[in-house]
Amino acid sequence: MGLTRVNTQARPDAVVPESTAAIGAEIRALRRARGMTLSDLAEASRVSLSHVSAIERGAVNASLGKIERLAEALAVPAAWFFNNRTGAGPLEREYVVRAANRRNLNMVYGEPPEVSGYADWLLSSSIGGGFYMGLSEFTPGAAQSDERLYVREGEQHLLVTGGELVLRLQDEEIVLREGDSYSIPGGLPHHVFNRSKATARAIWVNAPVILPAENTSKCGSAPAGNVTRVGAQAVDT
Repeated sequence: MGLTRVNTQARPDAVVPESTAAIGAEIRALRRARGMTLSDLAEASRVSLSHVSAIERGAVNASLGKIERLAEALAVPAAWFFNNRTGAGPLEREYVVRAANRRNLNMVYGEPPEVSGYADWLLSSSIGGGFYMGLSEFTPGAAQSDERLYVREGEQHLLVTGGELVLRLQDEEIVLREGDSYSIPGGLPHHVFNRSKATARAIWVNAPVILPAENTSKCGSAPAGNVTRVGAQAVDT
């Protein structure tokens, strides 16, 4: 696997408090996923550019008021930035996600499961990498509109772990059952939904991490990403 032995006794010269660094990293990751620059976020949140930069780097401890303003500018509840991570050590808390501590991606989408018909849970420790992994749970009959198709940037992979889903690829409909999977490239119009009378579950991976604040599609339509809605004959504009 190309492993390199490291000195486990080495320590950085300066240690940033865990919570301060974690909140800053979460803000930076979501800003980038939203496609916003530091200047964009500073202007939208009414927080100075230098202060936003310092918050993201973990150089300052942001007040709750500033965090709420940044959250509003990024179109999420402030709770998104506060991970409830447990573990004996800092690396466990940073990189391991316990089942009870998964974050609901519907907060990022701005649409609750009661409206969308499914819930998406973040399995990755953050959205700050080159890809992210999630778990979707589709309520029985959560088909929504079967006519909706989406196009997203970047590739998408999904594995059905329970129940039955329908995958639409352009004008084809494919039934996916437990153990079935798919991988599709960016640019291919598609839609995933549950027509059955039982709950369906799937694990998915998207790359790259793109989560625009508006017109964001979820796994039930096209696992979260930069998407364009496609009509029956043409792309909506």
